[in-house]
Amino acid sequence: MQEYTGSLSKMKVSVNDEHQVQYTLAIGDHRVDMNSLIGSEITLTSAGEIRCVHCDKKTKKSFNQGYCYRCLITLAQCDSCIIKPELCHYHEGTCREPEWGETHCLSDHFVYLANTGNLKVGITRHVSDAISSRWMDQGASQALVFLRVKDRLTSGLVETLCKQHIGDKTNWRTMLKGTPEQQDLEALKTALLEKIDAGLDEIRQQHGLDAVSEAATPAVEINYPVDTYPVKIKSINLDKTPAFTGVLTGIKGQYLMLDEDRVINIRKYSGYQATLSV
Repeated sequence: MQEYTGSLSKMKVSVNDEHQVQYTLAIGDHRVDMNSLIGSEITLTSAGEIRCVHCDKKTKKSFNQGYCYRCLITLAQCDSCIIKPELCHYHEGTCREPEWGETHCLSDHFVYLANTGNLKVGITRHVSDAISSRWMDQGASQALVFLRVKDRLTSGLVETLCKQHIGDKTNWRTMLKGTPEQQDLEALKTALLEKIDAGLDEIRQQHGLDAVSEAATPAVEINYPVDTYPVKIKSINLDKTPAFTGVLTGIKGQYLMLDEDRVINIRKYSGYQATLSV
């Protein structure tokens, strides 16, 4: 038996040449190849201790997937504008950490369509090799970048326009129930751009002609290492079930799938001290 002990972190993602997602679990100083464990029996045991993913201080409760309360209310990366970028207030001089804001908010962002079981719109800062880690974290089977914007605030304004016609949320239960029906993202993009054309012109008038531009990138398909999808999903809560054992049947998004239709969102438990036994 192999054991890995330490602080849980969200799984790192990459893709191979076939666009299949490769998962690596960071647990303390260990880096575990999770794809290779599919079909194996694993046990995850929580030690009952949580440490903030930023300051490493012990905390009784985790906020925003791994932060202590002090970091929640002081860090720019935990501010409400991270969830709602249209509320970005850097230009008002009130950013919690201006240097962080300059690095993360005052740079190009990309607006995309994704098929996660339901069609959604979203924004991302990075599109490496035409695939964003954000899409993989959301369990998207297809994705397409269709606009480039100059900063986070503008991306939020554009996303708000799009949300009048399409949702921005992933239904995680739908995402975990199988590979969704293929969508014609190119056609959907064209239809959406027609609907928001007037609104995009207004944004350009207010924020500059270079604030928003179309991105001519092809749609991509993403595959996940799943042997068996759950039928009736049973979500594991580490606070209520601090230890569980099961056969790993697949991984999608940030979810481990186990036999008996059980799933656990690893990202939710970032900062939890735990042991993975294989």
